[in-house]
Amino acid sequence: MATAPQQPTDMASLNRAVAAWVADVAQLTLPQKIQWCDGSDAEFHMLERQLVAAAELIPLNQHTYPGCYLYRSDPADVARVEHLTYICTKDREDAGPNNPWMAPTQAHRQMDDLFRGCMRGRTLYVIPYCMGPIDSAYSRCGVEITDSAYVVLNMRLMTRMGRAALERINRDGAFVKGLHSIGDLNHERRFIMHFPEELSIKSFGSGYGGNALLGKKCHALRIASWQARTEGWLAEHMLIVGIENPQGEIHYIACAFPSACGKTNLSMLIPPASYRGWKVWTVGDDIAWLHPGKDGRLYAINPESGYFGVAPGTNQKTNRNAYETIRHNTIFTNVAVTADNQPWWEGLTEGKPVRDWQGRPYDPGNGPAAHPNSRFTVAASQNPSYSKAADAPGGVPISAIVFGGRRRTLAPLVYQARNWLHGVLIGAGVASETTAAATGAVGIVRRDPMAMKPFTGYNFADYWDHWIKVGARIKAPPQIFHVNWFRQSDAGKFLWPGYGENLRVLRWIIDRCKGTAHARETAIGLMPAPSDLDTAGLDITKDAIDELLAVHPDLWEEELTAVGAYFDEFKERLPQALKHELAEALQRVRSE
Repeated sequence: MATAPQQPTDMASLNRAVAAWVADVAQLTLPQKIQWCDGSDAEFHMLERQLVAAAELIPLNQHTYPGCYLYRSDPADVARVEHLTYICTKDREDAGPNNPWMAPTQAHRQMDDLFRGCMRGRTLYVIPYCMGPIDSAYSRCGVEITDSAYVVLNMRLMTRMGRAALERINRDGAFVKGLHSIGDLNHERRFIMHFPEELSIKSFGSGYGGNALLGKKCHALRIASWQARTEGWLAEHMLIVGIENPQGEIHYIACAFPSACGKTNLSMLIPPASYRGWKVWTVGDDIAWLHPGKDGRLYAINPESGYFGVAPGTNQKTNRNAYETIRHNTIFTNVAVTADNQPWWEGLTEGKPVRDWQGRPYDPGNGPAAHPNSRFTVAASQNPSYSKAADAPGGVPISAIVFGGRRRTLAPLVYQARNWLHGVLIGAGVASETTAAATGAVGIVRRDPMAMKPFTGYNFADYWDHWIKVGARIKAPPQIFHVNWFRQSDAGKFLWPGYGENLRVLRWIIDRCKGTAHARETAIGLMPAPSDLDTAGLDITKDAIDELLAVHPDLWEEELTAVGAYFDEFKERLPQALKHELAEALQRVRSE
């Protein structure tokens, strides 16, 4: 009978609980050897060389893209598999109608059958990692076991990984367990199971980042949202950005947008030429952990240390900071390549693809050259707008929370919640309209509360209740807003220029938080009058501004009625306070 290999004695000796778990997993999976990852540069480059030698990692043009590599995943393994991503709680209702559910005993049995012997002939990598600054009280740690060196490289970029994390685990006495194997990449044997009551994750059959980098969505949102409810904080799918005015005053904003709503672009926004002296600092582009501070404010950390971003559409115009960030020391996944071996994707204005994301000679008849979900993984510190506050143990104080969606006619450019509870209602009702490129039909409304629909590790009704309770604990809570950059004219033209000009809207938001900006009362919340927004120098008509700030009560009555129908899915667990807030919101629009 095969036996698991002996563990090395150095890092394994730092924590008995981790070492015992690794030994149990090795006994189940039967790897050829075990490698404890220390997070060093030497280890990183050694794994790079190994993957290059195995032709799994392809060096790109080292003159134009130094330190950059291309990885091609299996063509059937290119995205998250939300329908195969389960929340495994003892009580089905704790997972809620917003999550696929499986009983923990059944899920463990199913996953253990898949993991049994799956690492024969492979290396079992042990990845201790810390989500957030190593010395922050707000950070939480985990250990991922994987048989993928590609995962190790990505986790090194995305987290504080290695010996320092293991030493912190030893001090904390707790960690999230994440077990992953690429298996045989059979999509019929692909599952991602979360056990929030046990603080553990099991992922099998995928090498794609969202399914395999367990520190990211799996830990930092699904498991962390459960931890946050237990411990009294919020784990959110939010960017964190610092806005600095010419006087050197910085206000930090956390923003939650569904996909295709400009989240990454906003996190790395470059001020327009007319805003001389203004600066925008990136603290985080994807996830925020928000903790009540002793001074009554809400403080945020970015638990990640890197970006796992979508490549298509990224260029010097749409997101110059992201474009500059990924010009060196970046792992590209499923992009195309040019004749001189540079990475290429749709949206670039230079170069032409000669091989597509599957390595085939490029043929437009086969579809896009780069996969629409092709990615880049890169250290956040390479971003020209990187904020040193991202490494601050105490996090940054949040002045405003901003929700947003893609709506053609309904939501105005910006409006403010009356209070925290009203803000929770706004966040719970977040929705976006689909685009033809994504779905083949325009205008289908998809509910994505707080942009957390795929990522909340428990019942949404309980999640909204937790938001209400956190707000009640904070003496000086952030103000809550909603923005919509995508309002269109009857001719289908965008009314707002977007991109860097969005800073004009953020300026009004910040001034509202400071108490220095005017707002008018409307049926849906507090809004600027046209004269309250800085539009100097913009090529925009008065009619366009009026429509951007228009509220149509009949459309809002339909919208809030639809939100109520959505809330009905959560039955008696829906917080009564939220139900009453919705009723009052409906009454206001009906009275207009």
